[in-house]
Amino acid sequence: MSRQLLDDIVEHARAEAPKECCGLIATRDGEVVSVHRARNAANSALKYVMDPMEQYKLQEAIDDAGLDLGAIYHSHTRSDPVPSQTDINLARLGDSDQPAFPGTLYLIVGVKSDEDDLRLWSIVGNDVQQVGLLVTE
Repeated sequence: MSRQLLDDIVEHARAEAPKECCGLIATRDGEVVSVHRARNAANSALKYVMDPMEQYKLQEAIDDAGLDLGAIYHSHTRSDPVPSQTDINLARLGDSDQPAFPGTLYLIVGVKSDEDDLRLWSIVGNDVQQVGLLVTE
């Protein structure tokens, strides 16, 4: 991921604080090419909810551009950027252990301090694993 796109995500997170922010990250062949900000319909400091119609339109724009949904991002304003049980539940398809968005990663931006803390996660059912995040200039 380029430093410029990563900075855009961090700026979104800091601008929305103390509420959580959220959005989609589009990729091509595993490389991040664009960031799509979404509104947190929950308007909450404790969770994020993307409006389904907005999320659909963003996903459609990503698909129309020939890109893939590589990651979903959101911020944690008061805790470390580690998936909460709420985050794990949101990554599931309904009550199953199947992923809601197969192959999609989750980027969490921690903004509880002045130091940026970003961590990338694979969440499949209850299996949560941190994934390396490569930042390029």
